[in-house]
Amino acid sequence: MTAEQAPIAPDFQRARESFERHLLFERNRSEHTVRAYIADVGQLLAFATAHGCDHLAQLDLALLRDWLGEQHASGHARSTIARRAASVRAFTAWCERTGAIDSDPSRRLKSPRVPSRLPVVLDSHEAQALMELAGAQSDGQGPVAVRDHAILELLYGTGMRVSELCLLDLPDIEWQSRSLRLMGKGRKQRVVPYGLPAERALAAWMAEREALVTPVSPAAVFLGVRGQRLDPRAARTVVGRLTAQAQLPHLAPHGLRHSAATHVLEGGADLRAVQELLGHASLATTQRYTHVSVERLRAAFDQAHPRAVLD
Repeated sequence: MTAEQAPIAPDFQRARESFERHLLFERNRSEHTVRAYIADVGQLLAFATAHGCDHLAQLDLALLRDWLGEQHASGHARSTIARRAASVRAFTAWCERTGAIDSDPSRRLKSPRVPSRLPVVLDSHEAQALMELAGAQSDGQGPVAVRDHAILELLYGTGMRVSELCLLDLPDIEWQSRSLRLMGKGRKQRVVPYGLPAERALAAWMAEREALVTPVSPAAVFLGVRGQRLDPRAARTVVGRLTAQAQLPHLAPHGLRHSAATHVLEGGADLRAVQELLGHASLATTQRYTHVSVERLRAAFDQAHPRAVLD
């Protein structure tokens, strides 16, 4: 029996369902985010039920600590435990706000520190080589190869998330202003520009798209081989395959987003403009790319300056 299938006390089940509705309809969270929150909360509530609890008032700090201890003993990564603890904090805080519990037991709950890792990015030459490879492979190789080239050009050319790419519909393309309307996290919309290379690749794909259209095809910009809306997993496969063929470090679509943000900052863009481009709610999230740029500057300096390293 998986953790998701473990029995949960009726009071817990009702609270979890109400919390799910809160996330969906009041917080406007994406379905993917809600599934992750609810699965994490379910882990805690199944643990509590197994330890004789059947009411929200029995969720105390000792129980939460025991649950985190079990997560650690089970071999879960620090990042997984920290994410689950964050989900539970959101749940118990909501329980307190709605009057389901008198006080929030997670206020003093400490979760493991996760070391901050700088994102893996391509340098501008590597990004150029990757785009050229995708373009060369699309020449006369059929609609799927043309689609894959457009996928890479848009991911790198706009810094969009792969989920945003897969949600693109035909009316979201503003050809005249060369921009896209994106549906981001929290169902927030934003408009992002794209350049001439992305425009050419997208136009080439539009000319080939009809070859994959079926009577039940959606209005999605990007389609799978059976005419359905492209799945994010398929887009990740495309990026992974082409980066491997280009003999570059393994890169997921988010790596192209990281690369785009870093290159735009290195080109002199304002940090808040990059925040708007990426759709970050917090400027602190965008600031991580300044650290990437400084690290790359340090590496270039150490390699090139005659007095960077002295014996």
